[in-house]
Amino acid sequence: MTGSTLVGMAEIKVIQETGSLVCLGLGSCVGICALDPVAKVGGMVHVMLPEAFNGEPGDKPGKFADTALPALIAQMEAAGARKSRLVLAVSGGAQVFKSSTGAAPKLDVGERNGAAVRAAIKKQGLRCKAEDLGGNQGRTVTFKLDTGDIIVKTLSVGEKNLTNLRAA
Repeated sequence: MTGSTLVGMAEIKVIQETGSLVCLGLGSCVGICALDPVAKVGGMVHVMLPEAFNGEPGDKPGKFADTALPALIAQMEAAGARKSRLVLAVSGGAQVFKSSTGAAPKLDVGERNGAAVRAAIKKQGLRCKAEDLGGNQGRTVTFKLDTGDIIVKTLSVGEKNLTNLRAA
């Protein structure tokens, strides 16, 4: 993966001009991709849980949906992005460990993560151009800053271009 930066669990990464950001094996986690197409600043965060415990993210704000997006925005703004120009795409939030009797809604972390990410995007007043949430398969997400393409890969479908964040 030459020119690719891996985004691990609870990590936030921001790149400028060129390169790719990759979240490997998103199960119940959600990857949020963001782009300021004018400043050519892109970012990705690998969200693990819906909300911080007692509202405190500790040293990993990227871990929680309610703290990850503000932290991603802050890092992107520090690199020259403007919040008003950000365009987002999200992927993940699967229920990969479903029991034969079905999981209780409270235990469906993937669904809760997806809902929490949607709420965080709405709270920030941002535009989500595309999403690929839910289901029962893990995903790998690649954000190609050079082109703006968001590529989602699953075992059953293979690779698909979810969206292009640069296109109008």
